[in-house]
Amino acid sequence: MTQKIHFHKMHGSGNDYIYINTLKYTIANPEEKAVQWSKYHTGIGADGLVLIGKSDKADFSMRIFNADGSEALMCGNASRCIGKYVYEQGLTDKVDITLDTLSGIKTLKLHVDHHEVKSVTVDMGIPEIEKKSMVIEINNRTYEGTAASMGNPHFVVTVNDINEIDLSTVGPLIEHHPAFPDRTNVEFAEIKDRKHIRMRVWERGSGITMACGTGACATLAVCAANGKTDREATVIMDGGSLSILWNDDNHILMTGRAVTVFEGDI
Repeated sequence: MTQKIHFHKMHGSGNDYIYINTLKYTIANPEEKAVQWSKYHTGIGADGLVLIGKSDKADFSMRIFNADGSEALMCGNASRCIGKYVYEQGLTDKVDITLDTLSGIKTLKLHVDHHEVKSVTVDMGIPEIEKKSMVIEINNRTYEGTAASMGNPHFVVTVNDINEIDLSTVGPLIEHHPAFPDRTNVEFAEIKDRKHIRMRVWERGSGITMACGTGACATLAVCAANGKTDREATVIMDGGSLSILWNDDNHILMTGRAVTVFEGDI
């Protein structure tokens, strides 16, 4: 008999995933399910699949599978949605939650009003600026950027006009460039002022997405490290904005909303 699985479709700043509680359901072959269910015309439609589970090191665990079936190390937007999910579904009454991810334990602080999670702050850890100046050549054009890590790899390029970037063409070419043997997420950032950054992202394994939490954090860290912005700024993406703070302890704190779109059975 085919198993019926209950899911929630949620998004953080437009970065949408399918969320399943593996405390209740066993998901065989999540790589295949991520590809199948993420298709917009024949599946649920999403940037990927997120599995919420138990952990012997934290309150909950998170596994993320991109729309192409590859497993991601971390997702800031998904972690905020998990905070909302576990609280509003009654899996916890805590407003400070630890989350076990492939890039380490993350701490979530839920901002709750009348039993509804309005927003979530995630301690994303300490950013690593790996190569401050790195030049990539694509189709006889050079892109100078900074390689950074938020537990997953990013290549951040600052530009004068983000609308001039053909992200659908350039994004996959940089993602698969030989300089990044494990592939990379790609962010283009237009600095509006010292407290506002406009960013677009090509996510490793998912393509163009409406937002990327780790990408927003990496972008702020790169821009601040290069003296182009303050250590606290709003990162404006296609799907919404995130408030990013690089605090005195060198941790990145990301704050934003999490939204339940719908739920159903598949």
